[in-house]
Amino acid sequence: MPLAGSWPSRETAAVPITLRLLPLAVLLIASCGPTPRDPERPPTANPVVSPEDDSTRAAAVEDPLPQGRVVKAAFGSTVIEGIRIEAMVYDSRTHRALVADQPQGPGSIWRDAESASAALGGVGAVNGGFFTPEGTPLGLVVSQGRKSGEVNRSTSLGSGYYVASSGRTPQLIRRERFRGGEEALQAGPFLVEKARSVGGLSERASSARTFIATDGRTGWILARTGPCSLRQLAQALEGSSILGVSIETALNLDGGRSSEIWVSKQLSGGPAHTRPLWNKPVRNFLVLRPLR
Repeated sequence: MPLAGSWPSRETAAVPITLRLLPLAVLLIASCGPTPRDPERPPTANPVVSPEDDSTRAAAVEDPLPQGRVVKAAFGSTVIEGIRIEAMVYDSRTHRALVADQPQGPGSIWRDAESASAALGGVGAVNGGFFTPEGTPLGLVVSQGRKSGEVNRSTSLGSGYYVASSGRTPQLIRRERFRGGEEALQAGPFLVEKARSVGGLSERASSARTFIATDGRTGWILARTGPCSLRQLAQALEGSSILGVSIETALNLDGGRSSEIWVSKQLSGGPAHTRPLWNKPVRNFLVLRPLR
């Protein structure tokens, strides 16, 4: 066998040059053709993104706003399993819940939901997340991109987030999935997930409650209830709908003496305002505002 780079032997030289070049020509022709796709691994529409790159990740998973029936923004009341519920329903394609936070503490800017709504051009509002006796948010709050408080990683009162950003459908997500947003409010516990009531909730304390819920698409609910336990409310909301909006996910907000709902006369079914005299000032609100 000749060494690499040596002259060919007589036997090799005797083969016509056209035959010796034929395999090379076949390889060149094959390399010019299209590369066949692996039928078991179709190409993906989005690039693979590192989870550490939050900005790129957000852009990669952003979807166009869903299509379908538009939920008419309205206010109404109902009774489900003995629990009275006052609620605003709306479509996230026409309205958006914004976080109205008071950096100087409860009551420092707005005395109630009505004044907070008026300041932001809203048509309704409910009280927001939990806060300490000193007025500090018991969890992370993001209002118009400004952050307050710290992430609550230790209690069920911070198990979830309401998150909203321009051009995206708002979400109710577990705290482990939170990656930021223009508007965000940490609260909890979850009452309903995947249309099923969450287990392990307290059934002892009966109090007024406030919650936010979604049908998992563009239908949303902001509501205040009469006295009930967390477990009673979760079981009542399972499989239920309010003013035509079914409940896929529901997140508990601050309740008791903080629980309040205000509705403008501009909203169908309004005006309305439920805020007992014994209610106390709160740190923040969720204000429902029409999209411009």
